[in-house]
Amino acid sequence: MSIILETSRLTLREFVSEDAAALSRVISDPETMKYYPAPFDLPGVDAWIARNLARYEKDGTGLWAMILKKSGELIGDCGIIHQDVEGEIIPEIGYHLRRDCWGHGYATEAALACKEWAFANLKTERVISLIRPENLPSRRVAERNGMTIWKDIQWRELRHYVYAITKADASKG
Repeated sequence: MSIILETSRLTLREFVSEDAAALSRVISDPETMKYYPAPFDLPGVDAWIARNLARYEKDGTGLWAMILKKSGELIGDCGIIHQDVEGEIIPEIGYHLRRDCWGHGYATEAALACKEWAFANLKTERVISLIRPENLPSRRVAERNGMTIWKDIQWRELRHYVYAITKADASKG
């Protein structure tokens, strides 16, 4: 398993198939996934990991396992997925955090590190986060990551705000 980046409290590493049980505590939780069409069942969790393993091979990025350094436990994911937004492929910072870990700044810490990683390692001038308007906690993470609403779009048949930050704006912060 490959470590991608580390922060003071977190390690982000590539998923392995053995992460399924721990990841299911995150993306199978109806409260955590209430802004998705539905939480994931165990085969869905396995498919989530498989999609990210394929992304690592194809794109060199994907969602990475978020590991709490002090305990070594998987508490969520955060990473970069190439998304098609109105015909343009743009790196998106995505994150999901286990509910009992909310309110400790872990999602923000991971998202900030992913933004820095993206601008240092990808040939991109902009990164985004696609967020449903009613998902206030996720919007706050994007705002703490220096992002602002760039577009209001229909994406996958649901309304989303496209939060964005450019490399130039990120370097000012």
